[in-house]
Amino acid sequence: MHTFADPLARAVQIAADKTALIDKDQSFTYAELEDRCARLVGGLRALGLSKGDRVAIWADNCHEYIETYVGAPAGGLVVVPLNTRHAEPELRYALEDSQTTVLITDRDAAGMADIVEHIINIGPEYEALLDAPAAALGEDIVETDLAGLFYTGGTTGKSKGVMLSHRNLIANTFHWLTSVPQSGEDVTLVMAPLFHAAGSNGVLASIWTTGCQITLAAFNPVEVLDLIESQRVSLTLGVPTMLAAMAEEQHANPRKVDTVRAIAHGGSPIATEVVRRTWTAFPTAEMIEVYGATELSPLTTALRNEQLLLDDDRARSCGQSIPGTDVRVLDTNGVEVARGEIGEVVVRGPNVMVGYWNKPEQTEAVLKDGAYWTGDLGYMDEAGYVFLVDRSKDMIVSGGENVYCTEVEEVLYKHEAVLEAAVYGIPDEKWGEAVHATVVPRAEHSNVNPDDLIEYCRSQIAGYKVPKGIEIRQEPLPKSGPGKVLKRELRAPFWEGQERSVN
Repeated sequence: MHTFADPLARAVQIAADKTALIDKDQSFTYAELEDRCARLVGGLRALGLSKGDRVAIWADNCHEYIETYVGAPAGGLVVVPLNTRHAEPELRYALEDSQTTVLITDRDAAGMADIVEHIINIGPEYEALLDAPAAALGEDIVETDLAGLFYTGGTTGKSKGVMLSHRNLIANTFHWLTSVPQSGEDVTLVMAPLFHAAGSNGVLASIWTTGCQITLAAFNPVEVLDLIESQRVSLTLGVPTMLAAMAEEQHANPRKVDTVRAIAHGGSPIATEVVRRTWTAFPTAEMIEVYGATELSPLTTALRNEQLLLDDDRARSCGQSIPGTDVRVLDTNGVEVARGEIGEVVVRGPNVMVGYWNKPEQTEAVLKDGAYWTGDLGYMDEAGYVFLVDRSKDMIVSGGENVYCTEVEEVLYKHEAVLEAAVYGIPDEKWGEAVHATVVPRAEHSNVNPDDLIEYCRSQIAGYKVPKGIEIRQEPLPKSGPGKVLKRELRAPFWEGQERSVN
């Protein structure tokens, strides 16, 4: 049985004076990190908080974020990470729904003062909170206790608070370590936002193995490359849009990046060409795709050494189940489908969430006999590689034919002019839905003709899958806080006034 207090305790036991965390010009040893976590909990208890009370954090990546993320649960409290890109109504909903008592933030939260009892601003106020006597970490906590409430991005409907226990998150830390082995020699760049599982899943792993973490406040490819070179970064994780930007920057303005041994990515499907371009920019790195969901704490499959599979069909997969998780592809009756047949990806394991906070009906819809039904459509090959074809809601049905968006996007990304691409369905009087695409071209191909891209697609895939129209835009595609492309924003204008929408 383990809780959040255990990784910290081990790190202090074996590497108390080792650098645990670097944040801009500040650095902290493991002894200092544990002490600050303990004094944070002491300060929160001095405000009247007790076991199970909620502590929200609304901030960019920083050392205070990691202290709150690790320290609050280690002290028996529940952390509530908030998306920094959410509007005030969304933030208010999360704070009210979670019944948060204290909000820790690096920005103006005056509009939420009527919801929470205390707002602690990062800076002098936060440091004053740490003036309290240190609390004992790990006391009276069991692995089934709630560690965090993680609010989903809302891309599939109203935001839900995913309840993750200490057991969920600790188990998935071990799952991560089976797929991305780490040691005390590793330097991890935390560039994905910590409010999202893609940013936080490696935090406990780095602490447990006594590695060093560097926090990056907001993603910027130039700063990422500078930090990799100056801090000799060995590991990082991001979403595909981040990897594409890093690769562009490294190809344009090369840095010394031979310390990078692994680049993991997840959060959304990735085109093989993005993997290829990233690997050519970082040739010493093992490319690793991880797949999961917030409800899975968050990982369940991994594809290691993608760079060796670039000309293999399995490059399009998200890998095999991570040891400790059980992944199957089932039909609507819960029966496993034959290998190669499309069904819903369903996961069992100690990483499966407790449920959605105060939402029994939504919980019941996705948790069946202890298994999580992801809503993702996919198939498994004979060797257990999982291929995702799309979110079920994103599937386009055109003239009775199913079109899976990722397949069309994969083709568009192979064209030399395409930097970003998103495929989605729009209304069509004849076919019900028509395949449509939005493309952001590379700077040197800014005048690309949409008809040329359509003809290119026609040479690569069946006619019913070819986009009927392609919009060229020069600005980046709209993305959520974690970097996922927000197709609903691209679709919305087309579905306005329609009786039904694919959103």
